[in-house]
Amino acid sequence: MKANEGTVDRGLRVVAGLALIALAATGTVGAWGWIGVVPLLTGIVGWCPLYAVLGINTCRR
Repeated sequence: MKANEGTVDRGLRVVAGLALIALAATGTVGAWGWIGVVPLLTGIVGWCPLYAVLGINTCRR
């Protein structure tokens, strides 16, 4: 797996994922908020399978 997410992209994904998880944990949003695990994990790993399928690369390498 070659990284296909840039630094800003990764940071935004981690923040959005944590926000969704926090909202779901506090009951502010429904169970769909746990989908925040997906952007959190892809942000941590630096690779997005959807980007790979669509040929998108935000990484500067």
